[in-house]
Formats: sequence, C-alpha cells, structure tokens
Amino acid sequence: MRDNQDIKDQLKKVRQILESKNEIVQGHIKEIKKSYLISEQEVEDVNIATRYNVPKSVEDDIQDDTGEPNKAEQAYRISGGIMVIHGDTMKDTELTTDDKMAFQETMDEFVSEVSDLVNFNQLNVYKDNVDWSGKIVDFDIDFYFTIGENNGLYITCDMVKVDENFTTSMDKLQTYYEKFKSKWAKVIASRKKTKPMGA
Repeated sequence: MRDNQDIKDQLKKVRQILESKNEIVQGHIKEIKKSYLISEQEVEDVNIATRYNVPKSVEDDIQDDTGEPNKAEQAYRISGGIMVIHGDTMKDTELTTDDKMAFQETMDEFVSEVSDLVNFNQLNVYKDNVDWSGKIVDFDIDFYFTIGENNGLYITCDMVKVDENFTTSMDKLQTYYEKFKSKWAKVIASRKKTKPMGA
C-alpha cells in the first residue's frame, strides 16, 4: 500500500516539474528531449507527420531539373528532418507510410553507419529522382546524393587533410550511398501508378 502512495507522490512531483514555468527547469527539459531525440511534434502525436503548405507563388517559382515549374509540392517534417514530395497534382504529393519509414530509416542509418555529427538538408522526392544533401561536421564536407539521371555521390569541401580517418569516412559515405540508392529506387517504383489498359 505504501509503495503505491510513493509512486503516486513521485508522479505528482514529475508532473509539477514538467508543468513548471521556471526557465531553468524548462531549459533542462528541452536538453533532455534533445538528448533522446524527442521533439514536441513526436510527443504530441508519434504517427502523424507535419504537413507544410507551400504558397502558390513560391511553388510557381520552384523548378525541377528540366527547367519546368513543378505542378505540386508538399513538405513534411518527420522526426526533425524535412521531406518534400514533388508531383503533377497534390494527390501525387501525399505521404505514405512507406515514404515516412524510408525517410526515418535513411536518417537513422546515416547516423549509425557514416557519421553521427551531421546536419541534414531536405530530402526531395520527384517522379523519377530523389536527391538529398547535408554536411558532415567532422570534416566540414557537404555531400549530395541523387539517384536520377545524374545519379551519384558528390562532395564539396575546402582543403581537408587526407588521412586514415578521412579515407575511412569517405568509404563509409560511398558504401552508404549504394544503400540509399537501392532503398529510394524502391520507394520511387512503389509511388508510380500503373496506368489502366487502353489509357
């Protein structure tokens, strides 16, 4: 009986701390959430990605690799990263469970297999292409992955010392690119619609 009361008392104290308006306490709570990769969005609803509407004037200005304006574009925030789906209609830009899982896995695998000190840019999904970029902080290297017509891994950096650590990191990056290419080629294939016969 006493154990139940102790648990209730501890829960009450935790709630009081979480609801505290004290800036120092709130700062500590935010740091704890960052440490465990918990964002406010995930706390509120783990299963729903945030959808951002792109204003029409901005959408008209955005062009894809062919120089033609995109007809539709939708951005989603998923676990701290941003994925933008481009398509002919807004229906083509809907986020599927497979898209969401692939994006989350892509970020997690990069951190575990390449570098845990990385700043990711948005991942763009087009009808026949996916591109993604970011910065590996360890070496101050910008990387760019693409699986479309000009598929490949590209890097940009200032002068960097080529030593064993750098070579190992570049090997990891190249190896991971092949995994990325395979995963997102499957995602693109699954997003394509089969046209009805006679269409």
